[in-house]
Amino acid sequence: MVLTSITRKIGRREWRPWLLILTSNGGLLMNTSSKRLGLSLVLALAVAFPSWAQEAHVGDLTGHAANGKKLYRRYCVGCHGPLGDGNGDNAQWVDPRPRDFVAATFKCRSTPTGTLPTDQDLFNSVSRGFTNSNMPHWDSLPAQNRMDLVAYIKTFSPRWQSEKPGDPIKIPPEPAVTAQSITHGGELFQKMECWKCHGQQGRGDGPSAATLTDSKDQPIRPYNFADGKDDSRFKCGGTNDDLYRIFMTGVDGTPMPSFADVIQPNDAWDLVHFLRTLQVRRHSKENDVAKGAGIKAPAPPSDKEKPSGSGN
Repeated sequence: MVLTSITRKIGRREWRPWLLILTSNGGLLMNTSSKRLGLSLVLALAVAFPSWAQEAHVGDLTGHAANGKKLYRRYCVGCHGPLGDGNGDNAQWVDPRPRDFVAATFKCRSTPTGTLPTDQDLFNSVSRGFTNSNMPHWDSLPAQNRMDLVAYIKTFSPRWQSEKPGDPIKIPPEPAVTAQSITHGGELFQKMECWKCHGQQGRGDGPSAATLTDSKDQPIRPYNFADGKDDSRFKCGGTNDDLYRIFMTGVDGTPMPSFADVIQPNDAWDLVHFLRTLQVRRHSKENDVAKGAGIKAPAPPSDKEKPSGSGN
């Protein structure tokens, strides 16, 4: 919240007829001894200070923060809190913790690591929800309601005043799944030391797994690929394109980095194909190719071997 005093000199005295309170949500409160003068000032400020981050845009939809605020108080405040800092009344029982919108660090983005997500990214997150968490999918709400929520979420952080969302990364066409691509992906899995977190068989039980924390110093589990079935998905989507995007953007706020500066697009696709073979319970083209080529798949984990949960 920013307090701004408007001072006017009258002779030797200073006259402070009003105090403007610019809230973090872009709101304007006025304490004035002259409402007519105050109204003129408000109108002037409406031109000087455009309402930052009060709208969100996806296609033909425009979201409005004023409408989103009502929806937020109804559906979101219990976990994310009235200030959007992830400290709602229910947050103490939620694992992983609710997103802190003030920090504006978002896991699922189409934009490079460290940058703000697009409105489309936020809309997708609200609509899809997050698997292995308490964040449900809100696609039962009308699209307009979800857009209004996106607009309101953007009012919590000052980052939206000074920064623009990053440019979405480009995803090249996926090459054919071959035994060679799967084998090379397995080699990259070793070379890039993915196994240190995800484990040699993708069970989320690597030697570093127990030590991992997120940007809030909360314990966080690596994704358990081996537990994946036909209807399972990753936190940020369920397609091969989504998995490629995760490699290249990283999952901000977690130990999962971006590999955009480390591997080439074809290498990333090879890694996608290999990781699919770690999902031994899933019917996929990658598993069919691996089986046909005699590539040995990891054994399905027993109940005793499964880490708790599928990872964050």
